[in-house]
Amino acid sequence: MRILALVPGGIGDQILFFPTLDDLKRYYPESDIDVIVEPRAKGAYRVSGSVNEVLTFDFKDRNGPADFGNLLGIIRDREYDAALTLGRRWSTGLLLWMSGIPTRIGYSANAGKLFFTSTVPLTTQQYAACMYHDLIRGFGLDSPCPELSLSLPKPDIDWAEAEQKRLGITETGYILIHGGSSQLAQSKGIDKIYPVQQWQRIIDDIQQKQPQLPIVLLKGPEDAKLIATMMQSRSDLKVTSPADIGKLAAMIAGANLMLCTDSAPMHLAVAVGTYTIALFGPTDAKKLLPESDKCVAVQSPTGAIKDIKPEAVLEQIWRG
Repeated sequence: MRILALVPGGIGDQILFFPTLDDLKRYYPESDIDVIVEPRAKGAYRVSGSVNEVLTFDFKDRNGPADFGNLLGIIRDREYDAALTLGRRWSTGLLLWMSGIPTRIGYSANAGKLFFTSTVPLTTQQYAACMYHDLIRGFGLDSPCPELSLSLPKPDIDWAEAEQKRLGITETGYILIHGGSSQLAQSKGIDKIYPVQQWQRIIDDIQQKQPQLPIVLLKGPEDAKLIATMMQSRSDLKVTSPADIGKLAAMIAGANLMLCTDSAPMHLAVAVGTYTIALFGPTDAKKLLPESDKCVAVQSPTGAIKDIKPEAVLEQIWRG
């Protein structure tokens, strides 16, 4: 059996879709599962153990008939038996109908729902991973959404161990902080960046109470300015820059605590089981974090992440 999943969105969306892919692989262990994702999200599948091939298509670009024609040709060549999509545009339903795939599953809220052979209700008021997992009902399956999990490559685990040795934190453990810089979110008017001055107050309190516990800043491609500002007055902080999702996940897995904003690293932290305290401004924590004793959400009272007081974060750090 060959299954195709169309998964628009960023890395976080892919990670939240992993439980659906894992369950499909569990029910159909002999199947080959391929995904079509946006180019920016392809790297997420480095840590998936359920996907056979990752194809790319920029769903949000101004694609013309030739672009859709090329994608349709790729899909037809692979002769899939079933397909499911997170997309809600009519064009995704039309694309799958034109592909000739016998079983086509999508949300009933999709504008092109008439092109599907089976639809499921779109229930947005729940954890996003569970919302995505509802799609397996289109296969006639009914099971609870499993927890997020990853498959870490051995080379990435080895890299993380070497990185911890380089930073001198193998014996002490460490707190990992991701400040939440995201150009894409900001371009949409969504501010997920917690102010440097407030991070510094949190860091000062941690260092005062746990001076032997190193604090490591997570530096991604968009975090250079944020990290540089934080390092100006805190030269004793350490910085790590994993080159890919696998190494990032392995580094998060080794941390005693993850402090972050709503971001892809947050979902990785949930998946590897690291205790996580996440800050939420304009986004809804109930939809992006599972109910778990290993993760805590600090939601802004106003919807602006800057209005989260450092004391609210510190209360969660030091409770019990």
